[in-house]
Amino acid sequence: MSTYKLNYTDSFGNGDANTSLRSSNPENGFSDLSQSEKAVQELLTQQTPMQATDDHLIEFSEALRTVAKALRGSAEGKALAQAEAAEWKRRYELERSKNQDLLLPKAPLNGVCADESNSKGMDHLAKSARLHVQENNGKTGRSSLERICSHDVLQDGEANNSPNGCNNKLKRKASFKLSWGCKGQANDQHKKEIVSFESGNITTADRSSKQISLTWETNPQTVIIFTKPNSTSVRLLSVEMVRWLRDHKGLNVYVEPRVKAELLSESSSFDFVQTWEDDKEISLLHPKVDLVITLGGDGTVLWAASMFKGPVPPIVPFSMGSLGFMTPFHSEQYRDCLEAVLRGPISITLRHRLQCHIIRDKARHDYETEENTLVLNEVTIDRGISSYLTNLECYCDNSFVTCVQGDGLILSTTSGSTAYSLAAGGSMVHPQVPGILFTPICPHSLSFRPLILPDHVTVRVQVPFNSRSSAWVSFDGKGRKQLEAGDALVCSIAPWPVSTACQVESTHDFLRSIHDGLHWNLRKTQSSDGPRDT
Repeated sequence: MSTYKLNYTDSFGNGDANTSLRSSNPENGFSDLSQSEKAVQELLTQQTPMQATDDHLIEFSEALRTVAKALRGSAEGKALAQAEAAEWKRRYELERSKNQDLLLPKAPLNGVCADESNSKGMDHLAKSARLHVQENNGKTGRSSLERICSHDVLQDGEANNSPNGCNNKLKRKASFKLSWGCKGQANDQHKKEIVSFESGNITTADRSSKQISLTWETNPQTVIIFTKPNSTSVRLLSVEMVRWLRDHKGLNVYVEPRVKAELLSESSSFDFVQTWEDDKEISLLHPKVDLVITLGGDGTVLWAASMFKGPVPPIVPFSMGSLGFMTPFHSEQYRDCLEAVLRGPISITLRHRLQCHIIRDKARHDYETEENTLVLNEVTIDRGISSYLTNLECYCDNSFVTCVQGDGLILSTTSGSTAYSLAAGGSMVHPQVPGILFTPICPHSLSFRPLILPDHVTVRVQVPFNSRSSAWVSFDGKGRKQLEAGDALVCSIAPWPVSTACQVESTHDFLRSIHDGLHWNLRKTQSSDGPRDT
């Protein structure tokens, strides 16, 4: 078969100018094929008449005709290849002649000849060039070898003709921009910043994970307080805080029905405190409340966030629990803290939530799908009281991920990375890093390591029909539900994050929480005496 070699030069003549197009004697190869075909035809004509009953001779005759047909097709293909090679050679010669015309030093470029501009001023001049794509019949043409070449890059986007008719054309990198979307669709919910590519450098805009500051445009009027139950210290502080907010700040105060009963048992003067009667009134809290105050630990923050099925007002969490990764404020200085928060501006941490819903296999219509549940820490799928391994099929945007065989699976937010996911071997992640943690619980595999998935994906966990037992799902440690064979749990990042106030700023509070709460990397310091490197 013929071989071809093409050596190209660039638009300024750099490279191998002795470009050749070689063929290993195509004429002889074509004649050999023709002679072989003739020999087969002569062999067919010289055969004696075959007997109809001789199957072997019939098959041999058919085989010879097949060989002749294949040789004829090969000869035709060889002719087409030679014609195509000739066409490419013609195009190359035409392109080469155009490039040679451009290399002629007909006019200086800013006082410097064309050759000198190629070696000295090219880097600077190329930065101002733009790439133009030709149009065909009103539509943008596809970039191809015939229509877009290196000399189609123009300075300043236009043909800059010198007095003697020479075009000052430059070579540069094309500029482009990248945008983020969800599953290939650019929607507003998952809209991200634009990335520019100028002069070969990719630059990103400020990301949403940058430190965020909250400034009040109007003064807050209403606050709601959530407290840890069955705590004497919390009850005493709530009494003092409610009275201070009313008397010194003139704020409207909402509390839970349980807390209002406790306040009224202390004094009838707390009749100004407002509360709600049923779940319908809870759904109307967000338009009324400007600020949320929690007295307790992380569990109280989870409880407060669960009360809002949509947007959540900013939360000021005071640490009065056992362990707090989301409670940076100390209750002893609550007046100074609230003064600073109400005055503003304050740094906040945007904590993403997961929205989850269960799709039952028995459901025949969309309206039979269960309502969404929002979680701030994690959703857990485990084997419950069953003695068998749980069997879970996991998908990410309809792409199969893996089959979990073990005690279960944790789908966690980055805020929940210091909770159950951490105990199961997951990584600790800064709460403002967008993502979904995929952490197995005691998998029966030595190679099953946790994953961190991007925030725009949708994760589906399904109990297969061949599973030996059902599974159980819980949302932030409550609302436990059973998943039968064929049922699926679908999780994605909710569009309504939870904003918590920072004592200093997000990263400082996060690092302090893992140092104080987990004693992270705490060990005795190595003594300075002993052997040293010489």
